[in-house]
Amino acid sequence: MMKTKKLCDPALIIVAAGSSTRMGGTKKEYLPLNGGTVLSSAAKVFLETFHFSAILITCPLKESEELQNLEFSRAKEAFFKDPSVKKLVENTKINFIPGGKSRQESVYKALCALKTDFPDSNMAVFIHDGARPFVTQQIIKDTYNAAVQYGASVPGIQPVDTQNELDEDGFILRHLTRSKLTAVQTPQVFLFEELLEAHKKAIHSGKEYTDDSEIWDLFVPDGKVKIVSGDSTNKKITFKEDLKFNTGEKMIRTGLGYDKHPLVSGRDLMLGGIKIESDLGEDGHSDGDVLLHAITDAILGAAGMGDIGSFFPPSDPQWKDADSKMLLKTVWDKITSSGWKLGNLDCVIALEKPKFLPHRQEVIDSIASVLNVNSNQVFVKAKTGEKLGDVGQCRAVEVWATCLLEK
Repeated sequence: MMKTKKLCDPALIIVAAGSSTRMGGTKKEYLPLNGGTVLSSAAKVFLETFHFSAILITCPLKESEELQNLEFSRAKEAFFKDPSVKKLVENTKINFIPGGKSRQESVYKALCALKTDFPDSNMAVFIHDGARPFVTQQIIKDTYNAAVQYGASVPGIQPVDTQNELDEDGFILRHLTRSKLTAVQTPQVFLFEELLEAHKKAIHSGKEYTDDSEIWDLFVPDGKVKIVSGDSTNKKITFKEDLKFNTGEKMIRTGLGYDKHPLVSGRDLMLGGIKIESDLGEDGHSDGDVLLHAITDAILGAAGMGDIGSFFPPSDPQWKDADSKMLLKTVWDKITSSGWKLGNLDCVIALEKPKFLPHRQEVIDSIASVLNVNSNQVFVKAKTGEKLGDVGQCRAVEVWATCLLEK
């Protein structure tokens, strides 16, 4: 096991320097996908998971400065096609560089560029295929955590079909044990300095390598690569049919949440993480934020992950007066790590007084901030009880919330 000192923010290298010949010459990373492109979709998942010291994108190498600048422009346009990507990289150094004649050379050039910008940095570096846009946050987190512990990590999946090794004439040479095999994916994560030195040795060896894990395994002393669980949906786009297959796998799920709390004196009225001036507030085991509780149940229901009580049972004293924003954030991190994204959220508050409208935008922005989504994906409206029932008599507040999740 490789011992590591505390690392600074990781770097991300996105390899997109290929010619896409198996796509008929159409640059696959620049194809439209999910409101952006294949490249922006691949990058966005990383940006929603970690803050990076730097991001380097390798582009096809061109024979003249004019053509190279044109290629850089195409890559930048594809990278920022999704407007949310630009917001996510506001404080991150982005660099588009020419790749090499092979994947190995492209990665090496990116590592050298990273060394120039961060000569003394102790970091881990992600290396990811720009044509692999269906990666999940869970894979990203798992590979990083394993690399911090072991020095190198890659995701892999066990082959479904039996694997055999062939001889040069096309006959079976050896029957392989499927349970001992793995099909390697990206992102692959390594300690930066060690990987750079390994690449230098690989160049001097005179042999070309197609995978950085092999370079690490061969040229890092006592270097071993830890395998973490990959995902069959984390497919690399190679042929046009790959895009059709993956977009056809998209799931859309709806969820419904409901909660009701009595209103009492001596408690704050909390709605969406915002304190509303009121003589009465929600009575509850946590801070009583009935709106966030209903939202939490809605997204858990859509993801099929239980309900708020199963995560934070009221019988457990640790949740006494807990911040409901923290509870929602804990649940949402688990849901997004499984690949889910929010389509939209719509909520109705039943509250006799005070008037909710003056606080609506602040509440919407607060909820969007907790979920790390755009405010236009969230809407909240309020109705009174018309003096009828618990709500109308100012004895209770209740909320209904519906959401749409996509995966």
